Amino acid sequence: MKVATKKVKSLDKSKPKKSLIKKKKLSEEPQLPKAAKKTVKKGKKDEIKPKKKVAKKSLKKDLEGLKDIDPEFYDFLKKNDKELLDFNLMGSDDDDEEEEEAEEKAAAEDLDSEDDDGKYHKPSDDLAVASDESEGEDDDADEEESAGGAQKITLNMLRQWELQLTKPNVSVEAVRQVIQAFNSALASISADAEMGEQANASAYKVVGAAAFNGVIQLCVLHLQPAIIRVLGVRPNSSLPLHKHKKWVKVRGCLRYYLGDLIRLVEQVSSTNILNVLLKHLHQMAGMVAPFTTLGKTILKRLIVLWATGDETVRVLAFLCILKITRKQQATMLNHVLKAMYLAYVRNSKFVSPNTLPGINFMRRSLVEMFALDLNASYQHAFLYIRQLAIHLRNAVILKKKDSFQAVYNWQYINSLRLWSDLLGASANKPQLQPLVYPLVTITTGVIRLIPTAQYFPLRFHCLQSLISLAKETQTFIPVLPLIVEVLRSNTFNRKHTAVSMKPQQFTCILRLNKAQLAENGFRDEVVEQVCGLLLEYLSHESATLAFSDLVVPVVMALKAYLKECRNANYTRKMKQLLDKIQESARFIEQQRSKTSVQLDLKNAQAVQAWEQQVRNKRTPLDIYYASWVKTHETKKRRQAAQTDDINADYDIPKLKRPAAKTGVPVRNEDGELELFPSDSEDDDAGIPYQDDDDDDDDGDISEPEEPQPKKPKRKQPKEQSKETIPAEPADYYDEAAAAVDIVKDLDLSDW
Repeated sequence: MKVATKKVKSLDKSKPKKSLIKKKKLSEEPQLPKAAKKTVKKGKKDEIKPKKKVAKKSLKKDLEGLKDIDPEFYDFLKKNDKELLDFNLMGSDDDDEEEEEAEEKAAAEDLDSEDDDGKYHKPSDDLAVASDESEGEDDDADEEESAGGAQKITLNMLRQWELQLTKPNVSVEAVRQVIQAFNSALASISADAEMGEQANASAYKVVGAAAFNGVIQLCVLHLQPAIIRVLGVRPNSSLPLHKHKKWVKVRGCLRYYLGDLIRLVEQVSSTNILNVLLKHLHQMAGMVAPFTTLGKTILKRLIVLWATGDETVRVLAFLCILKITRKQQATMLNHVLKAMYLAYVRNSKFVSPNTLPGINFMRRSLVEMFALDLNASYQHAFLYIRQLAIHLRNAVILKKKDSFQAVYNWQYINSLRLWSDLLGASANKPQLQPLVYPLVTITTGVIRLIPTAQYFPLRFHCLQSLISLAKETQTFIPVLPLIVEVLRSNTFNRKHTAVSMKPQQFTCILRLNKAQLAENGFRDEVVEQVCGLLLEYLSHESATLAFSDLVVPVVMALKAYLKECRNANYTRKMKQLLDKIQESARFIEQQRSKTSVQLDLKNAQAVQAWEQQVRNKRTPLDIYYASWVKTHETKKRRQAAQTDDINADYDIPKLKRPAAKTGVPVRNEDGELELFPSDSEDDDAGIPYQDDDDDDDDGDISEPEEPQPKKPKRKQPKEQSKETIPAEPADYYDEAAAAVDIVKDLDLSDW
């Protein structure tokens, strides 16, 4: 209203306020005839007032008469909208009376001024228009002031900032300005309310994809080197960054920048952009150490990417986790180990050719994390191995379906693999070696729990873990009886009744169904697994002093199998293996006979030295195993390449399993932690195992007996036949799949 008042003063300096009041009142009044206006100017107000009063009285009577006409509707208004009735009955009279009093005063003052001056002043139309325009301009100015005067970021500003950041003497103010611009860029594309408030309070405003990409590029490429120059870090300095003198100047703005950076990583789903941001975060990892709370938030998101991202994203996320954890190992290591183990267990529920490489990577990288501090790792390993033992004990004692399911699943088997790999990797250090015996006992108990042909794949997975542990720790583990036992199975020795269209592989299978047991592919894979495991274990033991005595039971079992087997392919493989075992046994006897006089069995060092000499000479079995591995790997690659062609030629149907409504509960004792805790409510129901069987009677794992041949009368009741093993619930922890890509305009080719 500033412009309006100035114009009024120029027209009439003596009475500007009165004219403005009259202008407002006249504009607010309803349009009256000219005769009525003249009567108001002359003071004859009695001709208009009675009409208003009559209208008010009639309205009031109508509302009061509503009680008698429609009492229910009046009660409804009184209960639900009482203010409406009060406004109609009371507020209108008061407002009209106030307006009438104001009009009377204004008219009286105008009459007095007309008598004194002899003229009636009427503001012109131009004054009203000018006042309206000025009000609009003032409103726009107020909006700009409320926005805080945010400065729009241009390409010239980005070039100036880039020049400032690349100077040898970088100012702290330039770093702060760039971080504020990054915050404004993130707030411009974020729907979060807090980010929106920060955008309004920010000193900069990012508009357009070009400005956004320029700000992100500037921070990713030049911010970390600029901060290093601000702090004055020397090239070979081992002093932590937060120990430098100028750290206090950049601490506050750097904290906000790291929070914005991890928030941007959470919202990006594009793999290429995520790789660039993770590389930048890896550069900034040394600056996360002073921020404990922020560091936990960053590590939590990185662990999600490590467990669920693509191949390159997983590797970069792990490198960031490793670097951040090593910078603050004392405070972060226990938190990281627990979170990574739980993420590993959650994401190892299903094993397939697509998920197997990711699970193997998580297991190897997790072993590296546990190897950082073996004293701290012992507490975690002891706790989780003890939980595995509790589940196995419940299965052995209760012998119920739920307890069996808590053991025979991929999560349990992958946990056994993890701890065996960890104990094998730390074999040269004594901290974790006391856990070898309980882990071997648990793994052997899992194999003995249901020793049927259906679970031969699970048996082979457990045996592979035991053999790897024995080779790494140089510990004797009685694995041979568990391998040879497969050859005496009734199911394996029966003739096959079906021909499989493609060879079976037990790599991603724990359990076989009745149809798979009847195929010839099952027998082929079992013979292949038995030969492979015997070769791997015996080739390692072939250089030991007691090898010729160790293989006596194996030789007897193989000879007995060759007498009963009628398959030429199987007998050829077993006969070749038997010949190599006997040849290696004769080789060890010859070496022992040469040094029997000089060798003292009580001297462990002398025995180890003798075994090392024999290992350097290489036994016949060791040489044969090396050639077998090359042939076997070539065969596996050829089978993997032919899988797609076989599926296309035969049009193999896919099984559709209905999703279950409920999960299987896991039994826990009082005071015991859950084996596989999860943040999901569905996961709390239990850990069901993988069911590859659609048959009704063959899928019950509560019956450990082997299926007997040719019993047509054996039928299960309808209720039991309908009992199926629940399917796995959806993985709640997959947050990366639900992320939204908010940096679609960011093009790596422009960088």
